Amino acid sequence: MNDEMPAASTRLAERQVRSARRLLAHLAELLQADLSVRLWTGELIPLRAKPSDGLAVAIRTPRAVTRLVRWPSLTTVIELVAAGELELEGGTLLDIAERRGAMNTKGLLRRLDKRLAVATLWPFLFGAAAVATDHAFAGGIAARDAAGRDNTALIQFHYDLSNDFYALFLDPEMQYSCAYFRQPDASLAAAQLAKLDMICRKLRLKPGESFLDIGCGWGGLVCYAAVHYGVTAHGVTLSEAQLAFARDKVARLGLQDRVTVELKDYRNLDGNFDKIASIGMFEHIGLDNHAAYFAKLNALLRPRGLLLNHAIARRAKRDLRRFRRKRAEYAALTRYIFPGGELDYIGLSLTNLERHGFEVHDVEGWREHYARTCRLWCERLAANRDAAEREVGAAKTRLWLLYLAGCALAFQNNGAGIFQTLASKRVKGSAGLPPTREDLYR
Repeated sequence: MNDEMPAASTRLAERQVRSARRLLAHLAELLQADLSVRLWTGELIPLRAKPSDGLAVAIRTPRAVTRLVRWPSLTTVIELVAAGELELEGGTLLDIAERRGAMNTKGLLRRLDKRLAVATLWPFLFGAAAVATDHAFAGGIAARDAAGRDNTALIQFHYDLSNDFYALFLDPEMQYSCAYFRQPDASLAAAQLAKLDMICRKLRLKPGESFLDIGCGWGGLVCYAAVHYGVTAHGVTLSEAQLAFARDKVARLGLQDRVTVELKDYRNLDGNFDKIASIGMFEHIGLDNHAAYFAKLNALLRPRGLLLNHAIARRAKRDLRRFRRKRAEYAALTRYIFPGGELDYIGLSLTNLERHGFEVHDVEGWREHYARTCRLWCERLAANRDAAEREVGAAKTRLWLLYLAGCALAFQNNGAGIFQTLASKRVKGSAGLPPTREDLYR
């Protein structure tokens, strides 16, 4: 009996390899894809006659196919990628996307030989399928602030990976939000400085004004505003790692008398400010807390004070119930990368601003700017992959490469948008803004 078990295992393994070759040969006929598939045996199977060199989908173990056959879902794919059982060789998801246009994917399911697919996948159904390590956020996530939503835990899951990790793909100012490309070929560093300056100009920052940055990250905006616009700036974050970096930066620049940063939830802020920026923070607070968010920001602003709300958005649906339904990739993003995150649609953001005492002045879409930003982040992280793996581990690095490439494609393909919205605390009479915006775009 002991001799029979290894023999049966060997026969199954051989059958799995033969089945994989047969199925991939059929897919090659249908797809004519400019890439290859590397089997767990090391064998490279092209998906067209002469594919370009280098780019391949690597299936590291037959167990990966077994898991996909038993549990066909995006979650399974992500866990396999994190575990290294499914990988891209010679590129990223961006490279696959660039070649997709040449693939014959139209009507693929209709053209697929279903009997062949069942026959070739059948041997994998009974293979080993140990559960991969779950890399998702493990804590509970309350939807509402009133139900005890722990924003600190949610933020720290994402941002407290390592400052050195983020430095591998961000610009020198450590800006982790959409850059602003005045020229299409501008460097990431130049585009992030242009973004900082545009925020300050939209807010009409003036020397001596008090400025609040909610979700200040690594302190780039508060320091830039103090140095170049003469404001007294205060930033808040819920990330311990970001706080330490920002405070070091403030001290290094000698800005202690003009810039302060603290670890605090925006809900616990008090005081009165001339101008407020919320850059890439709105996405974290949850749809059920938007009313409280806008009401709090209104309370923190002086009359005629300006707010710049910079946030990613989804497209509107026919009603809010449909809007709240999460597609698989969106659900995966909030599970593995941004726990608790929820995107608004711009119409609802504007409605809530008006409902809570704001006058909306300008709305500017930056979608294509963010497509380029995320692409550059992905390319920089891929170029520094070895260092990233040393810093946060191979699994996290794989997940982040997948996340950044996916975001770049979502913005590029108009699956997501991003808007800068300028609003003032509503008063009777003039809001105090110039009659045109010509000065912003000279």
